[in-house]
Amino acid sequence: MIRSMRGSADLALCTFSDFARLEQGAAADQSSTEREEKKKHRAMSRPGGFGVDLVELASSILRNGPRKVYPALRRIRVIYNRTTIVDSAKSVFVWEHDSYPQFYFPTSELKNSYCRDLQMIKSEGVSRAALVELNIRPRPGIKASKTDRVIRFTEDKSLGAIAGLVRLEFGSMDQWLEEDTPIYVHPKDPFKRVDTLLSSRSFEIKLLGKTVAKVDSSIHLHETGRPVRYYISPAAVDPKLLRKSALVTSCPYKGDAEYYDIILDGLEHKNLVWFYRHPVRESAAIAGLLCFEHEKMELFLDGKPEEGKRSIYG
Repeated sequence: MIRSMRGSADLALCTFSDFARLEQGAAADQSSTEREEKKKHRAMSRPGGFGVDLVELASSILRNGPRKVYPALRRIRVIYNRTTIVDSAKSVFVWEHDSYPQFYFPTSELKNSYCRDLQMIKSEGVSRAALVELNIRPRPGIKASKTDRVIRFTEDKSLGAIAGLVRLEFGSMDQWLEEDTPIYVHPKDPFKRVDTLLSSRSFEIKLLGKTVAKVDSSIHLHETGRPVRYYISPAAVDPKLLRKSALVTSCPYKGDAEYYDIILDGLEHKNLVWFYRHPVRESAAIAGLLCFEHEKMELFLDGKPEEGKRSIYG
């Protein structure tokens, strides 16, 4: 049940051919229903696009202020309805919570659109923000469209760094670009980084006491504030143990992750393995490699057990 590997060269050389082998073996196990579920997940996985109470969000920011504000110092473009509505080097990072920031812009940076206030939002009896409807006028080949997923803050000086800024809901826009690079899921935290390190420490992963993979080299992915993740070649895993899952998740620092279930002794263990088919540039070293949710398994580095710390993130 184990495919052992020796040497870091093997890790790179066999990745894509063995990945294709696993894909072919799993294809027969993936029903049309699972494929439809995968499509639905993709269509719905636009964080910030649905269900956010913007009036409450603005009210909270007016009461408590943002966690942090920091100049973005980069060109940001926003596309909505095939129209560039922001092309600005004046955006700022605004942390509404501790996990990651959003981009805010001076209201004057909006272009190719017009806005109207739908609801004023007060703080201490004074209107200091508004829920806004942003409109795109029709033109040849493009229909009129509008969105009410916009917050505008007034020029009131008591608002400090967010005075005169506008917030476009990330998931309600069609495309965001950072210089010429697409932004996925949400803006990246400028204080966060990802390092991928080749390691010659032996790696063994077990499930219910049975070895699933054992290799002499792996890629260790270090992401600020998250558990270390260990990526290995698919050649290290018997393809009979893996069955393709319908689950797809997204990460702005790594890309779209696809999942496998582990089938061991006739029992299904859901979504314990994932891989990035086309990771973003900063995580290119993990393309096609397999990673395990080792918190639910038994991990050994250099023969010593590693305790997995749980994370709300992958």
